[in-house]
Order: sequence, then C-alpha cells, then structure tokens
Amino acid sequence: MPKYVYDFTEGNKDLKDLLGGKGANLAEMTNLDLPVPPGFTITTEACRHYLGHGGMPDGLDGEVAAHLADLESRMRKRLGDSDDPLLVSVRSGAKFSMPGMMETVLNIGLNDDSVLGLAKQSGNERFAWDSYRRLIQMFGKTVLDIDGDLFERAIDELKGDREDTDLEAADLQRLVETYKGIVRSQSGRDFPTDPREQMDLAIRAVFDSWNAPRAVLYRRQERIPSGLGTAVNVVAMVFGNLGADSGTGVAFTRDPGSGQRGVYGDYLQNAQGEDVVAGIRNTVPLQELEKIDTAAYHELLEIMATLEGHYRDLCDIEFTVERGKLWMLQTRVGKRTAEAAFRIAIQLVDEGLIGMAEAVTRVTGDQLAQLMFPRFATGEDNRRLTTGMNASPGAAVGKAVFTSARAVELAARGEDVILVRRETNPDDLSGMIAAKGVLTSRGGKTSHAAVVARGMGKTCVCGAEELEVDVSARRFTTPDGTVVEEGDVVSIDGGNGAVYLGEVPVVASPVVEYFEGRRPENELVAAVDRIMAHADSVRALAVRANADTPEDAARARRFGAQGIGLCRTEHMFLGDRRRLVEDLILATTPEERQAALDALEPLQTADFTGLFEAMDGLPVTIRLIDPPLHEFLPDLTDLSVRVALAGDRAGDEARDKDRRLLEAVKRLHEQNPMLGLRGVRLGLAIPGLFAMQVRAIATAAGRTGARHAEIMIPLVGAVQELEIVREEAQAILAEMGVDALIGTMIEVPRAALTAGQIAEAAQFFSFGTNDLTQMTWGFSRDDVESAFFGKYLDLGIFGVSPFESIDRDGVGRLMRIAAEEGRRTRPGLKLGICGEHGGDPDSVHFCHEIGLDYVSCSPFRVPVARLEAGRATLVSSESDTR
Repeated sequence: MPKYVYDFTEGNKDLKDLLGGKGANLAEMTNLDLPVPPGFTITTEACRHYLGHGGMPDGLDGEVAAHLADLESRMRKRLGDSDDPLLVSVRSGAKFSMPGMMETVLNIGLNDDSVLGLAKQSGNERFAWDSYRRLIQMFGKTVLDIDGDLFERAIDELKGDREDTDLEAADLQRLVETYKGIVRSQSGRDFPTDPREQMDLAIRAVFDSWNAPRAVLYRRQERIPSGLGTAVNVVAMVFGNLGADSGTGVAFTRDPGSGQRGVYGDYLQNAQGEDVVAGIRNTVPLQELEKIDTAAYHELLEIMATLEGHYRDLCDIEFTVERGKLWMLQTRVGKRTAEAAFRIAIQLVDEGLIGMAEAVTRVTGDQLAQLMFPRFATGEDNRRLTTGMNASPGAAVGKAVFTSARAVELAARGEDVILVRRETNPDDLSGMIAAKGVLTSRGGKTSHAAVVARGMGKTCVCGAEELEVDVSARRFTTPDGTVVEEGDVVSIDGGNGAVYLGEVPVVASPVVEYFEGRRPENELVAAVDRIMAHADSVRALAVRANADTPEDAARARRFGAQGIGLCRTEHMFLGDRRRLVEDLILATTPEERQAALDALEPLQTADFTGLFEAMDGLPVTIRLIDPPLHEFLPDLTDLSVRVALAGDRAGDEARDKDRRLLEAVKRLHEQNPMLGLRGVRLGLAIPGLFAMQVRAIATAAGRTGARHAEIMIPLVGAVQELEIVREEAQAILAEMGVDALIGTMIEVPRAALTAGQIAEAAQFFSFGTNDLTQMTWGFSRDDVESAFFGKYLDLGIFGVSPFESIDRDGVGRLMRIAAEEGRRTRPGLKLGICGEHGGDPDSVHFCHEIGLDYVSCSPFRVPVARLEAGRATLVSSESDTR
C-alpha cells in the first residue's frame, strides 16, 4: 500500500513532487527546529487518485485518522472538543507555487459547543466568535460553493460605518447565525457540526480546487503540467486574531521587485492570514513590528537569515504572532521580477552562497527578454482606447498608418509610425520593419503579426477586437465613438495589450543598450553581463540569427550571433522587385524567362554581398526561394475585376499584361498554397531560378572572400529532389571556383522520416519547425488561432501553442529521428534549427538534448538563446550527476 500521509517530521524540501512545495518546506522548517505548528501532509498521489477515480484511495482515511490522533496527543487537545478544542487549517500546496489559485479553510473544528470552549480557554469571547464566523464563511465559499458576496454583504450590513475590529462578541455571534442561514438557504443543508466531517469535506474541496478555472488558467500561463495534483496540509491552528498582541504578516528576505537587500513585508495586528490577502484593512510595513513586538521582530529577522542561508535564495515567508509567540506558517523560494532575478543571482554569488553556474540557472531567457523591451513611464494620465492581446512585449509610440507603403514613406522621413491593420500578411513586411509597433484588430499570439513582430523585436498588440479598422478610409473607431485618423499619434503597450491615444513617454532598456555595445553603468547591467559571460563559456550550442538584410545581420552580431542560420530570400523579392517576378511567371519562352532572371541576378548578388560583409567571415546559410507562389501574384478577384472594367480597348499595354497575368493566376491558383508549388518544387518547375540564386551567392562569396557560405534547399521531401538541385548547384560552384556547403531544410514530415536517405546528398540539416509544425499537425498557423486554439488550450489538449514551443511528442520526435538517422548515414552531419522556436527557451533545451550544433532565431532573441543554451548545458550536467 502506498503511504499517503506524512508527518512534518518525516519530510524535507526535496520532496516537493510528493508533498507539494508548502508541505515540503513546512517539513524542512520543522527539521531546522524553527517554530512550526505541528501537522501532517496528504500527498499529491492521493490527489491524483481522487481526481482520476472520483474518490479517495483505499487506506487514506485510516492514515489520516492515525496522524490526527498523533497530532491530538502532541497538542493535548482533541479536534473540536467542547472544553478545549484543537482547531486545524486545511491548506493546499502544489509542487509549484500557485499563490491564491487554490483553496484554504481555517479554524476547522468549531461548532456551537466548541466555540464556547475556545472562548473559555482563550479568555476572549470576541476572538472565539470571530474565528467561528470565519470558518463558516470560508467553508461555505470553498467547500459548499456558495457565492462569497453573500457573506460579504452580510458583514457589511452588520458593520455599517465600523471596522471589522470594532465588532463585539455579540455582533459576531449574530453574524454566525446569519451565516448559518446563508449556508442553509444556498446549499440546502445545515452547516456541518461534526469536526471530522468538516475536515474531510475541506480536504476534498482542496483536491477539487486543483481543477478550478482560475487554477487551470494560472497553470496554462505558467506552463505548469496539469497532471501534478496538489498536496493538502493539515496544520494545528495558531491565532493572529487574539488581540493587539497577536497578528499575521508576510516577509521577504530581499525586495522581490528590485532585488535590493533589506527587510520587506507587511504586518497586520489582530488578524488572520486571509485579512492580509483580502486587503480589508491596511497593513503596516514589516519594520513597524519592531515597535509593536520587539522580541518577535528580532526573532523573525534571525529566522529570515537562517532560511535565506539554508535555501540560498530569496525567501517568501508567512508568519503569525500569537500573544507574543512567533509561528512560521510557510516559506518558499519567492517569486520576483526579472530585474530582481538577475540582481539577486549575482548578489548571492558575491556573498559566497552560490557559484556562477547556479546563478545562470537561477535566471531564464524569458526574464532576460522582459528586461530588453522598452517600457512606458509610469504615473502618466494616459487615455486608454482599448485593450488587445499582448502579443509582443515593449512600448511603442507613433503616428497611426494603415498601409505598409505609408509606413515606409513616413519612416523614411524619420517619423515614428504604428502600423494598424485588421491583420497582416507577408506583403506587410516592409511596413512592419519600418514601424515602431504593430496593432491589429484580429489574430492572436501566433498570428502572422505576432510571430513576425516578436522575431523582429517589435512591439505588437493583436486581436484588439473592439476597434473598427477601416483601411480604405485610413482610420479606426473605438466603441465610444472616438475616431483615430491616419497621422494621429497612438501608443501601444505590448506588455499588457493597452492602446492609448497620444504619446506616452517611454523608458529605454539599459540591457538593450548593453547588447548594442554601449555599457550603461548600473547594477542590473553588470549582473546581466556576468551571467551572459558565464553562459557563453559553458554552452554547447552555437547561436545564429535569422537575418535577411545587412542591417539585421549587423545587429545580430552585436547581440552575439555566431553566424546566420537562415536568410529567407523570398523576402528579397517583394516590393518593387515583385514586377520582375511577375515577368518571370509570365514568360512563355526561354528567352523571356532568362531576361527576367538576368534582371534579378545582380539584385540578389548585391543582397548576398551585403550579408557576407556584415557577417565578416562567420557562416551564412542562405535558403533558396521558398514562397507560396500566391504571395507574388495579384489577388484573383481583384485582377478579374480590373480586366473586366478595362473592356476591349485595343492596343492597351497595361490591359494586355493584366489579361496575361489573369491567365497565369488562374493557371497557378491553388486551394492551399502552403502545400503547393513552393520550395524545391518551384525551383524545379521554373528552370534557371535556383541556378540564378546560386550564381549570385557564388559571385558575392567571391567578392567578399566568404569561406562559410551554406546553400539550403527548401521543402525537400525526397532525396531525388535534392540530388537534382545539388548537382546543378555544385556544377555552378565548381565553375566559379567557390566552396559552399549544400544542405536542406527539414520541414516536411517525410523528410524527417527518410533523413537517412536525404543525408546522402545533404551536408547539413536545418529544421524549419514553423512549417514542420504546420504539416505535422495539419493546420495553418494563420488560420487556426481564432478558430479553435483557445478551446484546445481550455481543454488541455495544448499546454502551450505548438508554434510557441516545440511539440516534443510529435514534431520533436520527428526531429530526433531525423537527427539520429541523418548522422548514422553521415557522421558529423551539421544540425541546426531555424524556425522561431530557436529562440524559445524550452525549445532551446530540447535542441541541446537531441544534439543539434546550433539554434538560429531572430536577432532580438539571440541573447535569450545564448542564455538558454548555457542553462541547457548546466541543467543537463546537473541531471547527469544525480
């Protein structure tokens, strides 16, 4: 039989999986001989059994009874005794801290008889009735699912203009009867008077609260697995509501906001813990406890120092003072801001508590990203228009513009702009690059706007559904009728999704200034510098950047990139060059096709020359053109209307070209262009297209002396496709005397499953996880966000979007197969990833696990990938030594 119940003396801080964070830390403090009320913990295994089977596991009731009897023996009191009652709290405690998300019930054991015994033993009748009303209120809301406002309204009516502490014993006794009536009318039963029934029902309620909507939402936000379950802690009550010599508080061993050393926290006299959380009375700073109870204050400081030294980290502590006696109710490693995380990690190194390796594991790439985005200055009286989805962090201010062309035009004049669209598409890339931020009324966190903006480090607010965006009129309208015209200044906050009218001042990030090469002198930047240096010194993964322009490449190098892992050449064909692509598509003879290619080649050569020069000898991986062909062609409906309106005017050159273009669009029209004529298929279907690009690469490499050019063939699904293109490319390279690696992008499931064959013709693999995810799951990123992603997250089918973090079980398994079989065929095969997952912290760890050589991501996320690559090495080394 499994053991489901542990006394506090039996556990320790390393048993969080079994005892939850609260139970493990209560046990640890007990082991340290700190003043912890005695109690026991019901394990997460019992919770999982209860949730999975709809009932408690066999043997649990007997274990609880035995531990309760032992607790009664130690306390020399019986639960709910009418003369001198033992009271207990029933508190949740999952492995990962979920503050306020699950349930707690205090003062279990009180009824109409034991409340009299409590009043007699405490000598405080008011305290006894106050404790009783608290039990009924918490039990009714938590266990019986009664609307908590009913209890609040009842106490508010009783108080009138008085404070809670002004209520006398007789008032509270009447309130108990009122609360009993609420329970009876709302639940159809009387408040249970049997103490053991109270405890058993409370335990069940805590287990049930694991799946409460707010707990589910919190776990999703924090990426906490849904199958862990919560432990339950049954603890002997100590009372902070016994009078002015009692109270409750929360303490931090350092400031969780800034990381500064000192005494931080709040204290509330004559109160129980929920009073501090509920904010029903104003607390005082923790330092005030020294005046209220000097002995308790100094004992608390000693315990805080003990705990921080023992846990070697910022500790978050809950405590109660009962008539001058200090009791520790909880400790945990405290949550903190990103700024505090970096500062505290280095402080602890300098204090000799941890080493640099552990300091690196104490911070995360997500926290580093938070430090890199600019932010709005606080305290301003700003006019908020609406709130959308915080798709990409940061603070951006500029004139509202509604087309990419206008964004480019104004930006060229040195003006800041916000690109406002219903949604964006690949043609908006130039406008997104030019804009300071992007605002859309449609889409979500994995929409085109969001993904591209995050990749570029642009602030983005998506899905601001209240806005009526009229692109043709160049304006948007808010629900209250406010009209924002093109040229009006707006401010968008990618941190919380807020959209403001007018300019809100922003504060630049000193961390970005540091990565750009400037070194602002402050403690935070110094901490980031030391942590990044150590992460770089230990990481096994190289970090490259996805960059298509010399400007992006130069920034990537400043941010620490060790090469370009993906240059998307299709981005070079939009804008003015689109006409040349149309000419290529319309070509009906080899001569016309060659003329179009000849016009494109010098432009491509200049593009690649700029990239090679910017990277100055570092590897540059250039992906041959891989667009859905429709991105280069006019819309079928628009073109049909244009041709129809043109009529039969003879000799009209523009009309004739439109007719030819319409015929081509109809011929090439695809129901699903993401799965059609693109990638290697396009190169094989349009003779000379890939050859032109290879010649441009070779010419640029020759001009710049680049020795690490890498040519990537996209969308290969069969080795024969790769062999045909490789043979032509190798012939061109040999003719021009240029060395370059030739490899492929693994983005089709068949390529992953036949990687052993493909490796015979490929010198490197780069995983294109954006498309690999789409094809593995069978849905388009841009189409499914609003359709069903939200429902899938609610149902727990997705813990996180597979476009945000690699789906290890599906996409990840394909990657692992391809890596293993590719290297079995070609030992030493270079492996990388160039999807935006390359900058996702969890995905970087996965890439380390399967032995990739490098990750590649947008320039802005290069520091995040560098840090996480270092953390991956350290975390895996730590696991290996266990």
